[in-house]
This record gives sequence, C-alpha cells and structure tokens, in this order.
Amino acid sequence: MTRSFTNRVFRFAPSSNGYLHLGHAYSATLNFALAHAAGGRFLLRIEDIDVERCRLEFEQAIYEDLDWLGLAWETPARRQSEHFQEYASALIKLSAQGLTYPCFCSRRDIMDAVAGQTDWPRDPDGSPLYPGLCKHLSHKEQQRRISAGEHASLRIDMEAALAKTGRHLDWRETGPDSQVRDVAADSSLWGDAMLSRKDIPASYHIAAVVDDALQGVTDVVRGEDLFMATGLHRLLQTLLDLPAPSYRHHALLRDASGRKLSKSSRAKSIRALREEGLSAAFVRDRLSPDLIVAHAP
Repeated sequence: MTRSFTNRVFRFAPSSNGYLHLGHAYSATLNFALAHAAGGRFLLRIEDIDVERCRLEFEQAIYEDLDWLGLAWETPARRQSEHFQEYASALIKLSAQGLTYPCFCSRRDIMDAVAGQTDWPRDPDGSPLYPGLCKHLSHKEQQRRISAGEHASLRIDMEAALAKTGRHLDWRETGPDSQVRDVAADSSLWGDAMLSRKDIPASYHIAAVVDDALQGVTDVVRGEDLFMATGLHRLLQTLLDLPAPSYRHHALLRDASGRKLSKSSRAKSIRALREEGLSAAFVRDRLSPDLIVAHAP
C-alpha cells in the first residue's frame, strides 16, 4: 500500500523504562533536524507497552530532557499504553488470516528444547529461533489449556505469512551519503516471532508498525541496531495493508570500549549531565552536528 504525503513526518519513540542518554539525544536531535530541514513535522511517541517496567517519572524525564535540549514536538505525545485496543485489532486481523497461533512456552522451555544444539539458528537479536513446540497443537488442545488458566503468547506463523506475501519484500533505505536504495527484506530470519507476550498485549514490532501508520509517519530514522527489524516490520505492514515509510538507520553512539550506549549498561543519562552543570549547548555539540548535517535531505 502506498500513500502520498505533501508533508514529511518524523518521530522519536523512546521507551519510558529509564532515563535518556546521549544515544537517545542523538537520535532525537537528528530526527528533529531532518524534520526541520524538510519543512516537516516532528512527533514524540512514548513506547510504554511494558507497563511493569515503564514509569511515569521516566516519561516526565523524557519531556524535560528533550525540552532542555531545545527540541519541540507536537502535543500531546502518543502513549502506547493508551492504544492497546488498536494493537489488538491488528492481531485479530492477522489471526483471521490464519497467520498466528498461541504459544504456551516459557523462555526456559525454549532454552531446554534447543539445549546442546550449538548450531541452532538465532534471530537477529541473538535469541534462539522458536522451535515450534506449540505450533501444531490442535484447536481443541489450545482451548483446553486456555480454559485451564494457562496464559498464551501469540506468534506469527512465518511460513504461512511468507506464503501469503511472497519472499521478495524490500524497503527504501537512505544511507549516510543521503543516497536512497532498495534493501531486500529477509523476514524469515526472525522465525515465528512473538507478536504479544503473556504479560504484554503487543510486541514492539506490532505496536511500531501500527503507530507509524496511524500517525502518518513518512520517515523512520532510528539506530542501526534496528536495521534487521525492518524486515519483520515490512512483512507486518504488507499483511496488515499498512503504508511503508522510508527508513534510515544511523550509527550508534558508543563508549570508550566500543560498546553502544544503553540503559542496561548504565550509560550516563542526560539528566545526570544536566545535574553536573553541563549546558544544553555543550551536550548538543557532543552530538556530532556535522553528522546531522550530512544526513539532511
């Protein structure tokens, strides 16, 4: 499905499960700069589908940090936790096409099933591909387990999905040199990916493609660690008849050891830098504005 836009729309979509660090600031600033250069719109989306880990104090800190950096966005920001019904509708649409199945496995079940198989394939995130333990359960058995109180995740049947869409999906990718090229999407690398978890009603993948479509996002600019996820996103967009944005995946900011900045590695937060007395102008200068200019359309 294609859509014609006269106004380009960019977005920054952080999770409210911790404080923003310089890597987030770079991505946000880059999106803001690109939107400004294109005469387009800049949106902020709060990805808080994990209601156990996401907290309002982190969400408020996102607003404060971005405002301190001098960024302005359209309000109100979209909060994913307020749109679970829209993600549920997308999952129902996939299920109606026979493209999903319930999965009762825990992570331990999966690890035990592939234990000792050193050549077992892994998805682009490094997790073992799902071995299909629940894929061929009868409908009667599925309903029996659900009626017995077992909670199920929902997985995509990748084989059925690729049979429906064909294996030759692609996306438009803009490189650091601003050259646009078509990239072949290999969705099969993800196997029977999880679309909802027992404790979270929608995965990042399904929520992201639904939100981008509903918000009219034309340009998805995000870190290179999500480059491979785009193949799965293109598959979901095709199955759900959603428009495909243009993509660009920027380099990640890294620490002195070469490790990417992340919340899990306790990268120093923007909040901490501000409390140390650094100015917003100093922090912006540290975000390599020359790279931002190089990414401008």
